[in-house]
Amino acid sequence: MNQITPPPKLDIIPASAPFSEAQRSWLNGFFAGLLSPDVATPLSAEQGAAVMQAGDGDDGEAPWHDQTMPIADRMKLAEGRPVRRKMMAAMAQQDCGQCGYNCHDYSEAIASKSEARLNLCVPGGKETARMLKSLYEELDKAPAAKAADKPDAPAPAVTVTIAEPGRSRDNPVAATFLSRRLLNKGKSEKETYHVEFDLSESKLDYVVGDSFGVFARNDVGLVDQIIALLGASHTTKVNGKTLREVLIDDVSLSPAPDTLFELISFITGGAAREKARALAQGEDPDGDAATLDVMAALQKFSGTRPHPEAFVEALEPLQPRLYSISSSHNATPGKLSLTVDSVRYIIGKRKRIGVASTFLGERINEGDKLKVYVQKAHNFGLPQDAKTPIIMIGPGTGIAPFRAFLLDRKATGAPGKNWLFFGHQRSDCDFFYQEELNAMKTSGLLTRLSLAWSRDGEKKFYVQDRMREVGREVWTWLAEGAHLYICGDAKRMAKDVERALVDIVAQFGARSTDEAVSFVAELKKTGRFQADVY
Repeated sequence: MNQITPPPKLDIIPASAPFSEAQRSWLNGFFAGLLSPDVATPLSAEQGAAVMQAGDGDDGEAPWHDQTMPIADRMKLAEGRPVRRKMMAAMAQQDCGQCGYNCHDYSEAIASKSEARLNLCVPGGKETARMLKSLYEELDKAPAAKAADKPDAPAPAVTVTIAEPGRSRDNPVAATFLSRRLLNKGKSEKETYHVEFDLSESKLDYVVGDSFGVFARNDVGLVDQIIALLGASHTTKVNGKTLREVLIDDVSLSPAPDTLFELISFITGGAAREKARALAQGEDPDGDAATLDVMAALQKFSGTRPHPEAFVEALEPLQPRLYSISSSHNATPGKLSLTVDSVRYIIGKRKRIGVASTFLGERINEGDKLKVYVQKAHNFGLPQDAKTPIIMIGPGTGIAPFRAFLLDRKATGAPGKNWLFFGHQRSDCDFFYQEELNAMKTSGLLTRLSLAWSRDGEKKFYVQDRMREVGREVWTWLAEGAHLYICGDAKRMAKDVERALVDIVAQFGARSTDEAVSFVAELKKTGRFQADVY
């Protein structure tokens, strides 16, 4: 007797595709039937259509998916939508990948209860986490989706894919820190570093436009101050490690989470308890909620000393930080560079620092190992046709991916024209990569270099102002098929640049404002206008 070979287990439709589990199962079965004549299709076409229409009836549109839109406006647009779509609207809408997903897939994973962590959206911060928690509680109250007909045959097995080492936050690899170089000169108000890593040991590579995830460590001085406020010993054991090690490596000491205030409310009394409860519920009784990091929260409730284990349990995990890569694997294989602004500011009389930026800017030493990963770009990269001209707008550290683009085009001999808009505060001390960019200009690689300095004159002058000055040429490049890119601040710069672009299209493309807005929207839809903003 011939042994019957079991049907192949096909997982054609990836888990990240925008389908429900029932829809995905039917599609996998349908395509399995097409690809193998010996395998019966689990559902008929009519049954499949029913499955595809089953669920919550959402149309799939996401008008809230805009990095520059405040969360209140995004939630307004999501009114009347299913909970899973409201969850997407609650997110920071950057598709940065810092959470390990894009915004759509993160919301779907939470809604399907395959992802229990509600605090992974780093750009969205506490307001997103609070909204997700509230929406998560609605899941059990939401009416169940209409059940699809059960297939006559079992659905194909779902394959769970574990990312290759170094390709996700959940599977990082080790890289070696090589060096840092200050990019500012003289009396600059900024502190920006060119930072380099050796990837040769991990054999990790990347494509220009990708981001680099870095697992930083908290400042030891800050950790020791917190331990002192707890009245604990730094050698106290917590989760098999010393308290000091846990606070340095494992938990966030930045914005104090609601759970910390909940803990404080349990171990204090009177007015302090009411105040802590109010903070845990997102209220702001003293007008200082936005400034309370973990240390400030302990100082505010100085009479309380949580037990170290309970304290650690109340904190959020220390999240990796993503940076735009400023080098090209084709130009320097085995090496990778970032362009990093060290974040420092003062609240009250206390100095605050950015965790990852100062870790890279001063605390890590040459030769040290750190955990890293490459985050694949989501709709941000060079055109497939190397002859396509590109316009890059990247003030400040927004220059990072465009340095990478230029180095890559040089390494691959791409013939397309390249135009860079760069701006910062002062030309004499904030002109990042000045010698390098001037050499690219001289060689012809950089076709045009347009600069804008906001503090050199009496009136502030930004990249969008320079764009308007050369608007006719910008329009000519766009008419020739150029792709346009923005990298940098989402809240102000990106909005201002897009507004300038609409004005340029209207003026030099002889269009009404509405037509110009539609033209820019079409550029986005076709991938000719891409943004990497934060």
